[in-house]
Amino acid sequence: MKTEPGWVRRICTLSLSAVAVIAVVGTPAWAEPEPAVIEPARVLPLPPELDPGFYHPPAEVVGAKAPGEIIAIRQVNVANFGLIPLNVDAWQVSYRSNNSRDEAIPAVATLIKPRGVAPTPRKLLSVQIAEDSTAGYCTPSYALQHLSVAPFVGQIVAPAEFVFAQAALQQGWAVVIPDHQGPNSAYAAGPLAGRITLDGIRAATSFAPLEVGAESPVGMYGYSGGSIATGHAAELHKSYAPELNIAATAMGGVGADLGAALEMSNNQATSGLVFAAVMGLSREYPEFAAFLDRNLDPLGKTLMTLKAPLCVQYQSSLFPFLNMKGMMRTQGDPMRDPAVAAMLDATRMGRSVPEMPMFIWHSAWDEILPLHSTNQLVDTYCKDPNAQVQYTRDHSSEHIIAEVTGGPSALLWMRDRLNGVPAAPGCTTTDAPSLLGTPGQLDFMGSVVGETLASFFGKPIGSR
Repeated sequence: MKTEPGWVRRICTLSLSAVAVIAVVGTPAWAEPEPAVIEPARVLPLPPELDPGFYHPPAEVVGAKAPGEIIAIRQVNVANFGLIPLNVDAWQVSYRSNNSRDEAIPAVATLIKPRGVAPTPRKLLSVQIAEDSTAGYCTPSYALQHLSVAPFVGQIVAPAEFVFAQAALQQGWAVVIPDHQGPNSAYAAGPLAGRITLDGIRAATSFAPLEVGAESPVGMYGYSGGSIATGHAAELHKSYAPELNIAATAMGGVGADLGAALEMSNNQATSGLVFAAVMGLSREYPEFAAFLDRNLDPLGKTLMTLKAPLCVQYQSSLFPFLNMKGMMRTQGDPMRDPAVAAMLDATRMGRSVPEMPMFIWHSAWDEILPLHSTNQLVDTYCKDPNAQVQYTRDHSSEHIIAEVTGGPSALLWMRDRLNGVPAAPGCTTTDAPSLLGTPGQLDFMGSVVGETLASFFGKPIGSR
């Protein structure tokens, strides 16, 4: 039998010893980390309240990750209205983000890839759905899953706005939908939502099966409650996640100034929804929570208890015409209290000017979010000579109709940006009879409706 030279035997012995040491002490620090295991989809999805392991991983696990770094991954089955499955690939990712105090928090997003072949890298659209709720089972990541009960117990907005995400998938784009209210359902907390949105894009661009990467052109879209996350993400992009290639942002029904929204809704039909935002903000701003605890009267505290477990349908329809300011046992206007003023200042848009082109639209007759606040926001942005803002005021709509008429216009504009067509320089403000008159919009809407209906019968989305 042939004998190996002594030096070969020594190298083999050392190699086996090294393997044995690694087996005992674990992977060395210089080794590449193991990729996260992708768990299979569950037949029956669980809401966050019943799934803490995924939605609320241990603090030490979250803190050990970088912002946007994935903690866990699982396949999911997404569906229209919880009942009609979509023929796409979809995953949920749990990842690390930061709250508005730069403390590590867990976050969750849904990643969706259409069928068919797309140019590499695939374009990505981050869709911020208006969750507008204060309970975990209302999150988009749960509400969009097949056999989720959320659409039947009050989360009516998520399945409705999911159509806009499907319009993006039909273009061959990948989609990320973050649960931008965070682990405590902090509705309307814009700086928090902006960070979670940007970290969701980081997670999406690092997940190889989605077929996007660091060089992929990225767009952001959000309406109403989703505009709060989208606008703050656009403003935070340069300071928080400058490496992301965000090519464009589209937002409508803009929640630019929550103080102005509260003033407009007080004693009005929309007060129930805005009161939910007050509750959500108290979960992210401790000083504001302490102010409410000290000053809210018994009726207000009872309403906070009753409304805490509700999704948007019941948040908006129950207890309208509330005198929210009248529930505060303060001397003078509660809006002038330092804790309230600080929270409103922190959540007001316009603190920085986004570097990417923006498409903004708002109903001239919006009954929930005041037009004048969006006018002021656009004026603030456009004082910067480098700002690129296309702003349209729609005169044939109110808050809900404006998304139906303006969303397709926003996606057509977004398509040009993601395809590399430069936006017009500078700022323009247009008063339109209706955004339905946007060139090409009716054909685009017809295509989206047709493809969506075809998907009900199993047609793969994104496959022509």
